[in-house]
Amino acid sequence: MSWNLTSSVAPVSRLRRTLAFRLTAAYALAGLFLVFLATASLYLVLLTELERSTQLFLADKLHVLRTMLRERPNDWDALREEVELESSARQYEHFYIRLLDERNTPLLTTPGMAEQLDLARFASETQTRPDRAIPMEGRHGQAFRITSAKAPVGSPPTQTDTIQIAIDVSQEEEMLARYRHWFWAILLGTFAIFPLVGYQIARHGIRPVEEMAAMARRISSTNLRERILPDGYPFELASLAGTFNQMLDRLEESFQRISQFSADIAHDLRTPVNNIRGEAEVGLARARTIHEYRDVLESCLEEAVRLSDLIGNLLFLARAESPLTHLHRERVDVAELLGGVREYYEASAADGGISLTTTACPEPVIAELDRTLVQRAVSNLVSNAVAHTPPGGSVVLATNADPSTIRIEVTDTGVGIPPEALPRVFDRFFRLDPSRSQASGGTGLGLAIVQGILVLHGGNAEIASQPGQGTRVTLRIPVSQKV
Repeated sequence: MSWNLTSSVAPVSRLRRTLAFRLTAAYALAGLFLVFLATASLYLVLLTELERSTQLFLADKLHVLRTMLRERPNDWDALREEVELESSARQYEHFYIRLLDERNTPLLTTPGMAEQLDLARFASETQTRPDRAIPMEGRHGQAFRITSAKAPVGSPPTQTDTIQIAIDVSQEEEMLARYRHWFWAILLGTFAIFPLVGYQIARHGIRPVEEMAAMARRISSTNLRERILPDGYPFELASLAGTFNQMLDRLEESFQRISQFSADIAHDLRTPVNNIRGEAEVGLARARTIHEYRDVLESCLEEAVRLSDLIGNLLFLARAESPLTHLHRERVDVAELLGGVREYYEASAADGGISLTTTACPEPVIAELDRTLVQRAVSNLVSNAVAHTPPGGSVVLATNADPSTIRIEVTDTGVGIPPEALPRVFDRFFRLDPSRSQASGGTGLGLAIVQGILVLHGGNAEIASQPGQGTRVTLRIPVSQKV
């Protein structure tokens, strides 16, 4: 029993989660509510107008009779015509009038009034609420509206008579009953029709979404060239298709970069591993002297250090891209930091015949930075500048600040970078001259690490270069980090 119940409930649960079901339910409920509101409003308007018409009729009759009793109290022919004859001339909405004197003795009565109404009950009902229309049921189940009023006789008045009026509203009640019948019939019809119409509208409306979903299902990591053509879609879905296509463009670019990145990693890891393996195999091929074994171990150690540096750089880049990475900020004198980097690289620059200097800033530049990371970024830039500047050239470190940004610049007079390569210099493993980089031990990660450090600080790195004239790299850190 429980298995059958679960299997029968599951499709209903899935149906309720579909967009078509929700839209259908919304359309049907909205349509039913509007139809109910419209028909109910019309019914209330009709009911109000009928009641108002009855009230006006009763008030008009009371006014006519009061006027006649006040101005022509002895004109019994006119009173008899108004009370006894006019009512019988009306085919619908028969009304009955009774005129009583001060002792409640009937003076004039519309024929048949006693047979239609309980006159004693009539008097008791209207006694507490004179001059107001009161609903009352007749002897044969008819619906009546009754009222009574006092009427002075003569001018000046010599006595006060009582006017009792009843109007048969059975025709109106039957019309309202028919209206209520049609009201519920229309509601039942709309309850049956609206879900079908709403479902068709919903299916037609979500067909473009299903087409987009079918297109998305055809896209995989090996098939990222598919795109959704926004032509013919509504504006909202066309905008969604454009956004989806832009996402696919970014994914395709990311997959290409990852593929290239994986290939570069494999290549850069394979070279030192193969070197270590080759040195070990050569060392073990025959017996060697202690000096020869030492050379082999030194070569293996050199490759191991290179491999360790590469792995360390890759781990740093991975941590830099993690949203959980936190900086260890402290107050840093940027000019002092640049001076420390200059001192560290001064000897190697002098060996290459390169002038390494810093430009003093008129005012101290103090910022909340991660000293170790910023020092590493500047060191990478100085190392690259010294490596690519010929003897006799110069490398200059400078810092300055304006109201919005702290800037650190490293400028050299080296060989420069071709314009077509500038957009890619911050990519991982990008090298202008791979063979030269391999010979110098470069991995192509230095500038990528610089950019990662600047992104962690909320800034960015920019580069400008002219082949044969030199390169300038600018590190920009938002002034919000300034103290």
